[in-house]
Amino acid sequence: MKFARLKLLIIGGYGTFGGRLARLLHDEPELTVLIAGRTLHKATAFVATHVGQAKLIPLEFDRDGDVQQQLMALMPDIVVDASGPFQSYGAKPYRVVEASIACGAHYIDLADGSSFVQNISRFDSTAKQKDVFVLAGASTCPVLTAAVTKHLSHDLTSVDSITGGIAPSPFAGLGLSVVEAIATYAGKPLVVQRNNQPGKAYALTETRHYTIAPPGHLPLRPVTFSLLDVPDLQLLATLDPPARNVWFGVATVPVIYQALLRVLARCVKFGIFRSIRPLAKTMHYFMSHLSWGEHRGGMYIEIRGTNREQREIVRSWHLIAEGDDGPMIPVLAAVAIIRKCLKNERPVAGARSAMGMLELDDYQSMFRQFKISTGIREYPLPGNWPLFRQVLGDAWAELPTEIRELHRAENHKCFRGQATVTRGRSLLAGVVAWFVGFPSASDK
Repeated sequence: MKFARLKLLIIGGYGTFGGRLARLLHDEPELTVLIAGRTLHKATAFVATHVGQAKLIPLEFDRDGDVQQQLMALMPDIVVDASGPFQSYGAKPYRVVEASIACGAHYIDLADGSSFVQNISRFDSTAKQKDVFVLAGASTCPVLTAAVTKHLSHDLTSVDSITGGIAPSPFAGLGLSVVEAIATYAGKPLVVQRNNQPGKAYALTETRHYTIAPPGHLPLRPVTFSLLDVPDLQLLATLDPPARNVWFGVATVPVIYQALLRVLARCVKFGIFRSIRPLAKTMHYFMSHLSWGEHRGGMYIEIRGTNREQREIVRSWHLIAEGDDGPMIPVLAAVAIIRKCLKNERPVAGARSAMGMLELDDYQSMFRQFKISTGIREYPLPGNWPLFRQVLGDAWAELPTEIRELHRAENHKCFRGQATVTRGRSLLAGVVAWFVGFPSASDK
């Protein structure tokens, strides 16, 4: 089925993620986007700022009301639930899913809750009968994380562990629904993959330290990650080869917020508080109005495994996003899926996690429109690699051939050419340059 003009309903269309999704689809002339939310004037205000070829229409939509009746009146081709928090959707968490299937509409959500995404398969047979696709978790976790893991483990025969984390910029502008989601599960038990079987851990109480450093780019400062409730904790273990251990966390900055979250999470774990969700609005206020640090965010995935030669490998993928570009990443999977539908390349019918819908190359092509740097590091390194290549990792291939040859020199070699010499103007710089024997400043 090819859509003559695709009608897309975004629930939470003027929110943190729904708004970004709509903006990234602004250049699609065959797309009508219904910007839906509880407050019509907010939807209208958002549409008023729109510039692009897609047609945007504001409307009022209550996901707590009669969802099926509202969808029947609108008759969208695809429904995207970008509202959340998916961890606290009440007694009927899948009411939008059920209503979408009943109306014959395809469904995509940006859910980050592990149980919500894991249990979406219960609608598989119903979705197939209606010939619609239902994709849960079409976001960074688990779509991007799975694509990266698959790329990193392509030549491994076994994987001992998969570890990852997201470190958002302190100025990322987290929406209230995101903060509510974190506050909902903080300190609550989670199912994680440990020693090849399900184990129990408590959200935000476990930590890992890591430095996100794409080869050839300025790294982030070392940060502490706290265990997060994401679908990856269970889904990544199902990839081939299966992982014995999976861990994924978040590094909230400024650091004081991370420390307070861990303290509050431990209070929930030990029964001092039942939940810290009542504090979500206060937390959101301070995180939105009182932040400091670098306006940069990052992400990493590290795998440890064994290759065909039975050699132990540690391989990691690093991403750094500058400025406001990081918060665009969670909606890129949904953008790609919707654009495929416009090209008559819709996913097969059925209900499932969105994991596996995209490859890493699909993401890399989308990253080019943003200030996003990525790279891969691997240890142990081949013994014949020059030191410069060991430090640069896969950024080594981006160097000019002459520079690579210069750093490959093991015995005596003579290189001739022209260079520009720049020296500091301070007295100390002059003394050091004279002592070491550096040449004078010159264009040639």
